[in-house]
Amino acid sequence: MDIFIQIAIKIIHEQEAIIGPIAWEEATKVSGFIIRDPKKDDVTIEGDGKLALEKLVQQYERLFGRASREVCRSAIKSLVNDSNKESIPTILF
Repeated sequence: MDIFIQIAIKIIHEQEAIIGPIAWEEATKVSGFIIRDPKKDDVTIEGDGKLALEKLVQQYERLFGRASREVCRSAIKSLVNDSNKESIPTILF
């Protein structure tokens, strides 16, 4: 699975734990994201994955404040390492 999709799913799940199914609804509003079936984590990113992730974080932050960005950062720590760090949006550091 693509690293961008893994990160997106992890972020959405962490947000979902806090705000419920609204997390999936908000993700569908982000350009570049196609969510076919949230129950199966069926997510596709069209275009620039890095930009799509940045927009996803901004979408949650716009609605729920700075704490949402921190939730996103915390969610992806286990997925980010030195070999893929450059491909991750700076908003997540």
